Formats: sequence, structure tokens, C-alpha cells
Amino acid sequence: MSTDFDPQAHEAEARDRWGDSDAYKESARRTRSYTPEQWASIKAELEGIEARLAQLLESGAAANSEAAMEAAEAARLHIHRWYYPCSHAMHAGLAEMYTADARFKAHYDDRSEGLAGFVAGAIRANAARAGQA
Repeated sequence: MSTDFDPQAHEAEARDRWGDSDAYKESARRTRSYTPEQWASIKAELEGIEARLAQLLESGAAANSEAAMEAAEAARLHIHRWYYPCSHAMHAGLAEMYTADARFKAHYDDRSEGLAGFVAGAIRANAARAGQA
């Protein structure tokens, strides 16, 4: 994972793709006041979640295992806490993007081969467990 996180790097694209959505508007409202220290904390929290997911994949855990679903839930709550309300169903929609968009897929698979699919599977299993698949 890159250590050069810049929350503004993809702002124009995000605004073009999702600018009319309530989630985008809420994320923009929340993040506009984050300090560099808060961004560092947000990044560290996400790094921990992604490291846990990679560890699970590499250990041979199934994407629908309890541990993988718990890590997926931590990822959902990370979005929910820092960016916008993220239901299980919304998170499952993001999971599709994690494998369909080459940049998201590379973000995960560069860390560990097959991680994008594993993360997407864990998110879908977590959503199904919550009754929102």
C-alpha cells in the first residue's frame, strides 16, 4: 500500500462519478475539516484492516469465514465512521467495484495476489449474514 496517501488525488473523478449522491455530499462535508493527523489515523486504521484481510487470505481462510466477515465489517464501519453512512448493501456494491475497476483490483492484488476477490467475497458474505445481500 502506498504511503503517499493524498485524499485530494481523485477528487475530480469522484465528484464526476458520484457528486450528486447523498454519500458523496456527506463524505465531502465530513472530510473537509479533517486535519493531517486525522487523515493519518484514518489511513492507519484502514491499513490495519487491509493487512488483516491479506493475512486471512494468505492463511487459507475462506472469504465467508467468521474472521473474514469480521474484517469486512470493520472495513464497512471504517467507511461509515469516516466518510458516509454505509449499509451492508452499499458495501456489497463497493465490493463489485473492487474487482471490476482495475485500479481498485490492483490496490488489493498488489498487496497479495487474489486479495481483491477475497475482500469482495468477504464483503458479500458479511452483507448476506446481515440479510442485505
